[in-house]
Amino acid sequence: MPFQWPVRVYIEDTDVGGIVYYVNYLKFLERARTELLRSHGYSQQALAAAGTLFVVTRTECDYRKPARLDDELLIEVEIEKISATRVTFLQQIVRSSDSVLLCQARVVVACVSAVELKPQRWPATLIEHMQCNLRRS
Repeated sequence: MPFQWPVRVYIEDTDVGGIVYYVNYLKFLERARTELLRSHGYSQQALAAAGTLFVVTRTECDYRKPARLDDELLIEVEIEKISATRVTFLQQIVRSSDSVLLCQARVVVACVSAVELKPQRWPATLIEHMQCNLRRS
């Protein structure tokens, strides 16, 4: 089952027409991935202090319908693929009131050393915890 995180659209998320500005969808996706980590007992701040950072190396977004001011959204996160240094996330943004799919994304996140900014393995315990969010085909 995908991890889910609720978000409400505020005025600062929108353009003059009250429609969510496209780059803010990426912020919503990031927040949901961060909350997924937190749900497994990991904070990005603590991981960074321990020498581990996560960087987005690729995004693919399909914007299907607009989100608007005051919409309640549900951000879903699944893991498509896990490798030693990268995790590929599949994410969706759905409007809660009518379950309309607004945005779909594939986001590749690499693990890097906080000091050298070079690829390193994802923490094994974190990968173990995230296995429950692995998409079952």
